[in-house]
Amino acid sequence: MTSERILEAARALFAARGYRATSMQAIADEVGITKAALYYHFDSKEEILHQLTFPLLDELESVLAQAETCGGAQEVRWRAIEGYVDVHLRHRHTLTMLVKDMTLLVQAPVADRFRAAIALANDLVAGPGGGLAQRVRASQVVAGLADPVVLFRDEPADRLRDLILDGARALLGEQAAPRARGRARGRNGGRRAALTGEQIAQARSLHAEGHGVEEIAARFDVSRATIYRYLRN
Repeated sequence: MTSERILEAARALFAARGYRATSMQAIADEVGITKAALYYHFDSKEEILHQLTFPLLDELESVLAQAETCGGAQEVRWRAIEGYVDVHLRHRHTLTMLVKDMTLLVQAPVADRFRAAIALANDLVAGPGGGLAQRVRASQVVAGLADPVVLFRDEPADRLRDLILDGARALLGEQAAPRARGRARGRNGGRRAALTGEQIAQARSLHAEGHGVEEIAARFDVSRATIYRYLRN
């Protein structure tokens, strides 16, 4: 669709040149349409900006709201951290566009929504009743979740995600759960890709009791994706 082509062209131009340095004519030229045709789809450059940034903000607000409803503080913390990283990785090109022209991050309503999301993420990572030291550490963690997405945007998303989460654990003084000896391994010594029928039942029971996916995955020495797959089916 023409509107989608316009948004993709605008995103690329904003990231390369900056929002203010990109004219509506330049966007029309990039798409191969007239300026009048461009205005048929979008009333202004600001509307294009909102169409590009609001999906990121909508998803970010959604994952943080979902994390907030989890049970324990640890579950809330890691749901928020992982969701925050995943949203930014999915929208890395939009994030790059925003960082290219930092003035975009002080414009309402984009700036207001980002500030609110960051504030909520800080609170969720810090946990209830945290002192100053804990809140400062939480803000350091949240600040470090998005920057690598932009700085290393050409790296594979899965690899980058793992490294960002490892850094968050290090800042929080947490270690990845150790793998128990003697468990069956996957190819090349990696995690197993499947669970037995009995283990699947145990995993579902643990989840129903309120245990987090990360905890269950560590217990059975499989990836979170494996656990999510069995919980959905």
